[in-house]
Amino acid sequence: MSYDFSVDEIFEMAEQIERNGARFYRKMADNISDKSIRELLLDFASMEDGHERVFASMRADLSDKEREPRVFDPEDEAALYLRALADLRVFNEKAEDGFVLPEDLPEIEKGIRVFREAIKQEKDSIVFYLGMKELVPENYGREKIDSIIQEEMKHIRLLSNKLASLKA
Repeated sequence: MSYDFSVDEIFEMAEQIERNGARFYRKMADNISDKSIRELLLDFASMEDGHERVFASMRADLSDKEREPRVFDPEDEAALYLRALADLRVFNEKAEDGFVLPEDLPEIEKGIRVFREAIKQEKDSIVFYLGMKELVPENYGREKIDSIIQEEMKHIRLLSNKLASLKA
């Protein structure tokens, strides 16, 4: 059985992924004492907060057709399923728990490792959205998922630049 998603549901997942990302960056910032790296991570957490608000705003502007559920869901279980799906795929707590920064690492090396992990997570989110895009029927707002992907690509560029500056 195939499951078609509405673009509304994709935006709901995007909001959850942004919340997860903000939590990741704040948690990593708590593990780094270097002020400049810590501030960069907190800036990225703020960016994730901002993206969550952008996606919520975009979601609020969707047409009725784009909000229309694609499956019969009298118990409203789709929202729980979507939240779980988003939590399992990108910036999830289990992956964070497995990502440990050794205490004896120099702060710059900690920053490098965190930025590499963040880039990996952002890439994973793009792959996730590309896959989800295929599950939204074309006339139900599929093209709007591109805006989510573009935002994630901006994050990768910013993270890559910060990583390069730490390595220099």
